Amino acid sequence: MGGRGNAAQSSPEHRSHMKLSHGFHLSYSTNIHRGESWAEIFEALQRHTLAVRNQVSPKAPYAIGLRLSDLASRELAEPKRLSEFQLWLDQNDCYIFTINGFPFGRFHGGRVKEQVYVPDWTTQDRLDYTNRLFDLLAVLVPEGVEGSVSTVPCSFKEFITTKDQLRLMRANLWRCVEHTATLTERTGKQLHLGLEPEPLCYLETSPETARFFEEMRADRPKDSRLDRHLGVNYDTCHLAVEFEEPQDVIGQFQRHGIKISKIHFSSALRVRPTAEARQALTAFADDVYFHQVIARREDGTLTRYRDLDAALTRHSALRTPQSEEWRIHFHIPLHSRPTAHFENTSDHLLGVMDALQANPALCSHLEMETYTWEVMPPEMKNRSVVDQLVAEYDWCLAKLAERDINH
Repeated sequence: MGGRGNAAQSSPEHRSHMKLSHGFHLSYSTNIHRGESWAEIFEALQRHTLAVRNQVSPKAPYAIGLRLSDLASRELAEPKRLSEFQLWLDQNDCYIFTINGFPFGRFHGGRVKEQVYVPDWTTQDRLDYTNRLFDLLAVLVPEGVEGSVSTVPCSFKEFITTKDQLRLMRANLWRCVEHTATLTERTGKQLHLGLEPEPLCYLETSPETARFFEEMRADRPKDSRLDRHLGVNYDTCHLAVEFEEPQDVIGQFQRHGIKISKIHFSSALRVRPTAEARQALTAFADDVYFHQVIARREDGTLTRYRDLDAALTRHSALRTPQSEEWRIHFHIPLHSRPTAHFENTSDHLLGVMDALQANPALCSHLEMETYTWEVMPPEMKNRSVVDQLVAEYDWCLAKLAERDINH
């Protein structure tokens, strides 16, 4: 899935003023760039984000989906530094509406794997970090714009072994809801946290997520703040990997009164695991990120693999049925075209866009999240990261324009 895909089909008029209808905000997540300190993150904003902005939205306010590590959040919280950043945003006609608060620490350049979920929602560190992100967002988000933070899906399933851990996760999330509600009341800015379901995590599927929200409500049956300040970050890659359909996911959330806090536009690898395809997949089995695999047989049976290398090892000596399909948690460029061995899950993403067209009030926060740039196979990196991001904007804006969301 390489080359320039079909990005060239979307012409610059789709993005010259990048004004989305119905109050939608669209950004790319800056977690694609290296940087754990605020100095490193700010340098990436100046070097890469402004270069993207100059191509996709040179004449209109530009939305930034900011990723802050715990370290960077502490550094940016220093009043002088925060004021300087506000001034920089104003000078460059940029604004912050969402923060990616999923990775707490280092996210590039070394083994991340299951450590991306650490610390989880059983810990004070995760609560303090997330509350700090909301403190910053309450200052940065413009008047009249909602602010969202996305976070880990409570924990990794393997980490949770006791009922005490479950009670602690819910208690900490309620404390975050209280903090966010207080900020909203004080500032007048509507703020909400989005739990991001992901394969093999404590919140993995939409039914598991709905059940957890019911448990949260049962802890405080008469506290309506949950509905306003806690929701889900719907990553279209993650739930496509689970073989869920957009209408089922959205229906599940709506039936249980769960707010969709943000939608991640992302696409996963989809393959028929022939011997040739499995050989080609070795290029995606990196040592940095988890690439969970879910395999579905013709009868609908699902088999889950902790990582891509585990799936490849298991099947190296087996005759895999040609009818089996694998979906792999590897975020690939939105504009990537199918190849002889690989397809993608853009049909799920487009199904979510269809739902937004039918019901624009579903969610106003939209973020492209192809964070895997550094570990993509070479044939998928035949351009600069700025050109890569611009191509994703072109693809995304063209698809939104087909649905009268971008005009």
